[in-house]
Amino acid sequence: MAVAQVRDVAALAGVSPATVSNALNHPAKVSPATLARIQSAIDELGYIRNDAARQLRAGTNRAIGMIVLDIANPFFTDVARGVEDVLIVDQRPLILGNSSQEPRRETNYLDLFEQQRMNGVLITPVANVLDRLRRLRDRGTSVVLVDRMTGAKEFSSVAIDDTMGGRIATEHLLATGRRRIAFIGGPANLTQVSDRLSAARAAVEAHGSGEITFVETEAMNAGAGRIGVEQLLALPAAQRPDAVFAANDLVALGVLQALTLRGIKVPDDIAIVGYDDIDFASSAAIPLSSVRQPAQTMGSTAASLLLDVIADPATSTVQHITLKPELVVRRSTEG
Repeated sequence: MAVAQVRDVAALAGVSPATVSNALNHPAKVSPATLARIQSAIDELGYIRNDAARQLRAGTNRAIGMIVLDIANPFFTDVARGVEDVLIVDQRPLILGNSSQEPRRETNYLDLFEQQRMNGVLITPVANVLDRLRRLRDRGTSVVLVDRMTGAKEFSSVAIDDTMGGRIATEHLLATGRRRIAFIGGPANLTQVSDRLSAARAAVEAHGSGEITFVETEAMNAGAGRIGVEQLLALPAAQRPDAVFAANDLVALGVLQALTLRGIKVPDDIAIVGYDDIDFASSAAIPLSSVRQPAQTMGSTAASLLLDVIADPATSTVQHITLKPELVVRRSTEG
């Protein structure tokens, strides 16, 4: 069956295609009787307007593009849910892209969003894409950074205070008597990883005793946590850690699994603290202590900032909003 077009609706309603267009886009210009005939024709033919084509002809697309680091991480799912909660009120679709921490995939999504003339883009960058984001902005696409600040300070952003998060996680481990702390996560060029690690090192230094061992991983998932444990257990017994600070909860869950399979007791032998406080953290066999991030609040705040920029890009004020994390203590550090 052929797809109904505007001309088909016009023919059935006995009006011109221009009148149908006015009925769809400017109904105040069309008489009530004509509107009723056009609506009857639409219902009979099953006509569905092509908003995508209409928006592209106008040079804009009301959809919002979003690029996250890892859609398999429930943290980013929660961030996206917060974004969607705001956009749905404004009747805007959300197009979600997963960079998987790969610069090439990130670039491919930016290419796609530019080609589709997205009204706005939310992004947690992997690489240094500031020049690319400037090009998007100059071509009419508004940009807000999520879970990332920018040195250029020219794009609005919403981020968590990862320095605070790294500090409170490490201070907690030190307060439980741990002194040999392994930080597992990576890659090191991710801002979240470097900020949490730097804060952990500063906390150990301020405490006056203890040490930090950095086990860099290629990803931030459970597999990376298991690999990190293999590296730690290869160390001489006297150098093995008595605590692990994982860069996120997925890494922490991998660490917990690997230690449990080897008969290493958590937290008696090794304490573990994660980051994000995803739902799985509290339901693990040994519930994980974790640094909680307000993920949905981050998403909704970023979406609201983006809509403000879209509404008036010339006069909107650049804002950098930093949300505070909190430590949630469970059995993995205090058995």
